[in-house]
Amino acid sequence: MQLSHAAVGGTEDSGDVLVEVAPGQGTLELEINSKVLSQYGSSIKKTVLETLTRLNVTDAKVIVKDKGAVDQTIRARLVTAIFRAADMKENLPWGDL
Repeated sequence: MQLSHAAVGGTEDSGDVLVEVAPGQGTLELEINSKVLSQYGSSIKKTVLETLTRLNVTDAKVIVKDKGAVDQTIRARLVTAIFRAADMKENLPWGDL
């Protein structure tokens, strides 16, 4: 999936996650900031990378600002940001995720 501009999903509230995505420079760049990075960093990274793979996103800059969100929330916020950045507004492939 091709991203046409920057977009966000989520909030910086406790228990949530703010995901920022933007078109990349030919590669996938991932930055994760979390107060529980030492405990759950690998799980957060796995969730993000699996979701990006399912959406066929290979060229993007992704910044994840986690405030204790569960995997399902991380996935939902990331998908929302990706769909916004790709200007997808109709016929969203929710079932494929």
